[in-house]
Amino acid sequence: MQNSLFLAAAVLYAVCALLPSRRGAVISGVTALAWAVHGAALVLDVAAPGRLRVGFAIMLSSALWVSVAAYWLENRNFALDGMRRLVMPFACVASALPVLFPGSLLALDGQSPAFGWHVAVAVLAYSTLTIAAFHAVLMALQEARLHARGGASSGWLGGALDQLPALLTMEKLLFRVIWIGFVLLSLTVLSGVVFSEQLFGRALRFDHKSVFALLSWLLFAALLAGRRYQGWRGKTALRFTLAGFATLALAYVGSRFVLEVVLHRGAA
Repeated sequence: MQNSLFLAAAVLYAVCALLPSRRGAVISGVTALAWAVHGAALVLDVAAPGRLRVGFAIMLSSALWVSVAAYWLENRNFALDGMRRLVMPFACVASALPVLFPGSLLALDGQSPAFGWHVAVAVLAYSTLTIAAFHAVLMALQEARLHARGGASSGWLGGALDQLPALLTMEKLLFRVIWIGFVLLSLTVLSGVVFSEQLFGRALRFDHKSVFALLSWLLFAALLAGRRYQGWRGKTALRFTLAGFATLALAYVGSRFVLEVVLHRGAA
């Protein structure tokens, strides 16, 4: 059942990505329908009774599901059609990934009640900073287009970039999203450090996931401090955003991909 819903969501996301910008009402409706179908698939697949499905595909799919919701809400206040051109193709692929890479089931018997909250906050943090990464890519493309000699031609993405808000508005949106993501990431790291034994049944270990998560936290902390005290903006802010997101992606999604796809190992 859930596999059919995942594939249906992928098709709807693809349709949404290909719709012309002038069909705003249709785009909004298809986005809402795709998001609802995707959410139903995730609920059926992830929340098995007494068990939790984990894996890189589920993590990516959940992150893009939240990202689509954030795009849909933000697009009601700002013209972010360029975001649709980036988010929807990724959402299309991510929604179909659990069909190909189902991950593994983790028994919740004996787990602390806080474990579910830790996982939920971690997914929200990853999702929010995924949105920030999309914003950063859009801003980089937007700035490159503004500085292109003679003006770039209006293609599939070019027209959408021209409809984006001004760079200063985009920058304000970017840092608002980063602040939210940083707070959620801080809660994720703090709960992992303070309640490691209760959450995972063992004391905190500085493995690759912990190191990459802490490094990502430090990069985003440095970016926000640089913004506050040094007025960082432009390319510096974009580089820190993308570096922080890439490091965070390596912390879980990258490691799970290696374990599941390369080494063919399930959840420990």
